[in-house]
Amino acid sequence: MENKKNTAFRRGFDEYRMLDPAEKRRRRREFFINNALYIFLFIVIVAIAIYRPRFLSVGSIVNIISLSAANLPIALGIAGAIILTGTDLSAGRAVGACACVAASLLQATGYANKMFSSLPTVPVFAVIIIVCAIGGIIGAANGFCTAKFNLHPFIVTLATQLIVYGALLMYLTLGTNNGQSISGLDLSYTEFINGSILRIGGSAVPNFVWYSLAITVLMWVVWNKTTFGKNMFAVGSNPDAAHVSGVNVSRTIILTFTLAGILYGVTGFIEGARIGSNSASTGLNYELDAIAACVIGGVSFVGGIGKIRGVIMGVVLLRIIFVGLTFLSVNQNMQYIIKGLIILIACAIDMRKYLVRK
Repeated sequence: MENKKNTAFRRGFDEYRMLDPAEKRRRRREFFINNALYIFLFIVIVAIAIYRPRFLSVGSIVNIISLSAANLPIALGIAGAIILTGTDLSAGRAVGACACVAASLLQATGYANKMFSSLPTVPVFAVIIIVCAIGGIIGAANGFCTAKFNLHPFIVTLATQLIVYGALLMYLTLGTNNGQSISGLDLSYTEFINGSILRIGGSAVPNFVWYSLAITVLMWVVWNKTTFGKNMFAVGSNPDAAHVSGVNVSRTIILTFTLAGILYGVTGFIEGARIGSNSASTGLNYELDAIAACVIGGVSFVGGIGKIRGVIMGVVLLRIIFVGLTFLSVNQNMQYIIKGLIILIACAIDMRKYLVRK
């Protein structure tokens, strides 16, 4: 296999050498334009590492890995919606709702401000099923409205975002909570998420990193080895052609959004314990980070294009940037501006690639 790769590389290099100077310049220009964002991010990372050497310490790297793992499931969910030439603006609120539900069901029995004082602590695995079901219902509603009413996912998920947020605000007033943050979580929950079986250089790797890794492997199998995954990419590339080929387009759209919702439920379950104190603001703008990670990782808004490794790379790169900005003490408000610019530039590069291919 390695010899084949080397042979292909040499063949490509020889072909490049035989091109005329103008064509070489054009190809170099195309390379730098298409990879401008990656080049920029690499330069920023190197600059931060030089200015703040502690940025690349073992503890910092473990922190980046942990933060990336926490955000990976939601990014994988939104990636599916983008592959269908859509998006999901309700993802962050769905994560927040699932986090608050998980936290409310898993508060310690003796906690003074327990939301449901007469309810014993629910088993962890039962709560996982509950929040995944909640996320799945939200996703299924998004998919159903998109597929059956022929509405754009932007409009559908914008409406769902508001509905979920309103429902969450009402939920937080139940019991004895009165809209307060939900904390005082049971040890079985916090240890399941934040506990550690591995330390690297004195820094603990939390358990949720392994859960996120397992989910990523499962999603790779779903995308690449199942009929559903092939149908998802076919619908994203050309829904009319997919329909003619025998693909049930509506069912594929509904299943894609339902799977995304389940991943939001997983993200919410992780966030509930990772944060430790959950409120109506939990999950705010999480979808922006996920969308940015997807477009950085090459998941195209033109549909039918995206890879699991690209999503992983996008999540990690984006997290490195924001951890680096924190090291540089960059204002939080400025970070929102930078995040918006990253999304804009990544989408512009993606559209340019599409127009060149077309």
